[in-house]
Amino acid sequence: MHKKRARDLGLSLPGMPGQHNAITDVSGILVGFETLSSHRDPALATNGLPVQTGVTAILPRGNDSTPRPVFAGIHALNGNGEMTGSHWVRDGGYFVGPVLITNTHSVGAAHEGAVRWILDTYRTTWENNHVWAMPVVAETYDGALNDINGLHVRPEHALKALASARGGPVQEGNVGGGAGMVCYEYKGGTGTASRVIEVDGRSYTLGALVQANHGLRPWLRVLGKPVGETMREDRLPDFETERGSIIAVIATDLPLIPSQLDRLARRGSIGIGRGGTPGGNNSGDIFLAFSTANEMDLPQLSGPFKTMTSLNDEFLDPVYMAAVEAVDEAILNAMLAAEDVPMARPAGRVCKALDANALTAALQGC
Repeated sequence: MHKKRARDLGLSLPGMPGQHNAITDVSGILVGFETLSSHRDPALATNGLPVQTGVTAILPRGNDSTPRPVFAGIHALNGNGEMTGSHWVRDGGYFVGPVLITNTHSVGAAHEGAVRWILDTYRTTWENNHVWAMPVVAETYDGALNDINGLHVRPEHALKALASARGGPVQEGNVGGGAGMVCYEYKGGTGTASRVIEVDGRSYTLGALVQANHGLRPWLRVLGKPVGETMREDRLPDFETERGSIIAVIATDLPLIPSQLDRLARRGSIGIGRGGTPGGNNSGDIFLAFSTANEMDLPQLSGPFKTMTSLNDEFLDPVYMAAVEAVDEAILNAMLAAEDVPMARPAGRVCKALDANALTAALQGC
């Protein structure tokens, strides 16, 4: 069933989106999913618990068989989470290969799948040189809706997500790593949005993809209005404190260098803050930003000097605003696209999706 996205509801969201209002509006980026759901396939259920999990794959340079890094930056508002490769992103300012997002206990399996993909895709380079794979794999906790301790995600599921990666419109809600996520006590998951930015008469694109699994209902704000204070139906038990996390990936074709991308990643914090969360103690609020501009070879295989183009810092304000807006809208899209699923803990309850009609009514009442 096709569900309306935030802009389809007529909400006065700021900014100009790209063609698909998705991270794939940044040219060359592909997104894929592998979803494991006993809600759809009852045979997957084990130990009397539902399976609702998966892997999301982002390919910054598509399936290009030549390994080309992307400049990157990273920021953690609250660090109760994992993103592999983050130390090198901080030090080296780049990464090579895919970005995967899954659940907390499946980082190892997804990492193995990502390494296999790198070894297969860049086989000639890896066989002929002393280079190594250091993929980026991030996570959020889906134990409220998924048998997370059953370790259902395996390396082959990461490979399937990578093989399915496509451009164009992006699935949202209960897909990939977002399959078992909860956001503001509604069913959360995968969401995306984009913005077009004009610089010196030329159009550039910034896109965001989130795995939204954070927030408490009373915190929820939409377009600045405290809708969560009135939308109290179907609140979840045992959610007195923050229980989840959010991963946001921000991508652009603007030529930005690592120090600028570090600062861009920080704006993810403001984006999630617009939705009401303060970044709770038990939350891993981690943001990755990368640029597909300044295409380059692996530094290990390059000469002693490299050249690059970067945007003048004085022109960054609209880029920051685009990131804030895209992250905020992507979270809303994730909740609106989601579908009800049964809970793993406590059993017998259902995590409800955000009802579009209820949201618009709450906005009118604020």
